[in-house]
Amino acid sequence: QVRQVESGGGLVQTGESLRLSCEASGSFFSIYAMGWYRQAPGKQRELVAAITSGGSTNYAVSVKGRFTISRDNAKNTVYLQMDSLEPEDTAVYYCNAIRQGTTGWRPNGSWGQGTQVTVSS
Repeated sequence: QVRQVESGGGLVQTGESLRLSCEASGSFFSIYAMGWYRQAPGKQRELVAAITSGGSTNYAVSVKGRFTISRDNAKNTVYLQMDSLEPEDTAVYYCNAIRQGTTGWRPNGSWGQGTQVTVSS
């Protein structure tokens, strides 16, 4: 099972960038699809970016064109480059292993502590 530690969050202004990192432990990291989720206050956790073991990517409509997910299997790390940040991106960001379900990607592991991203207007 993959376990992960997220880092890289912070307080930025509208239009600025952040790069989140997710370092995972456990065997066979490279075979897992991985996803970045976020949860804003009072809202459900949502998947914003996914990357398969082969490197194919998918994004939520709200972040497409602004966020880029990537992975370095040699470092057991997944990244989320976030550009042109908006106040609506304010949330706690989590990464997790994911798997395909009947209605789309589903989390496939335990949750880490997340990393807070706050975008001021």
